[in-house]
Amino acid sequence: MLPQQPEVLINTGLFRSAPIDLIERAIRMTLDEDGTIAEISLALLADSEMQELNLRHLGKDSTTDVISFSLGGEGLVVGDVYVGFEQAIRQADELGIEVGEELARLAIHGTLHVLGYDHPEGPERSKSPMFQVQEQLLRNLLGSEVNDT
Repeated sequence: MLPQQPEVLINTGLFRSAPIDLIERAIRMTLDEDGTIAEISLALLADSEMQELNLRHLGKDSTTDVISFSLGGEGLVVGDVYVGFEQAIRQADELGIEVGEELARLAIHGTLHVLGYDHPEGPERSKSPMFQVQEQLLRNLLGSEVNDT
């Protein structure tokens, strides 16, 4: 029997100060907007762990901010999202925003990838439909004072 509402699991690992409620709300809002029942697991990882995942699965020997895996499922979307906590802190600092905002953005971004959204690489990336949806969801979550990346 399929669940009637999304199931969200968040593993903060060593990063106990992370705004778990905000991250969970970001994921749930993304799923609600898409109308998808899903099981999403999100883990916050250190740079070294993100670099290892990036190398092993994407062939890139560097850290990154988010990596997502859609695991399929029969009538149910299942996916894992990995967010680089230390990278999120750096990005928030560069953008002059709260870390919670950047973590919510990355949670939305990763969840959209699990749902099948994609974007081009390069400068046109931020103008893609996926990024437009991502930023609108973030504005809905946090209010109108969101720093579009």
